[in-house]
Amino acid sequence: MPDPVELGARAAAQRLATPHTPALTTDVEVALHARGTTTTRPDQYLDPISLGALIVSIATLTWTVYKDLRKSTPTPQPDAVTRRVRVRLDQLDTPEGSLSPADRDRCIDITIEETLNSVEADDPEQG
Repeated sequence: MPDPVELGARAAAQRLATPHTPALTTDVEVALHARGTTTTRPDQYLDPISLGALIVSIATLTWTVYKDLRKSTPTPQPDAVTRRVRVRLDQLDTPEGSLSPADRDRCIDITIEETLNSVEADDPEQG
């Protein structure tokens, strides 16, 4: 089974890339490669590499929440996953960085959507 975190993060990076962040997809690849290592979380999501790490973090959290919800319901509703991810993100001590609240929300929404899409694409019966 392909890794939904990787698929979701890559798809989100492609959607979120702008002329100001042309290397975002590469930065997500770097963050995916660093996932699971002892490297620390960036102090702020200011530069594209930090934004790439944020995307990977959101995709990882989305997949974790989705798997947890599947224990009680075979097909968790996307809004239930989104609500739980947002609550968990709000509880984390994450610095604001340079992202505006609107840009942060867009990044969260797109990453959650793409991660859930990758789950559905891999197993259509789950979507």
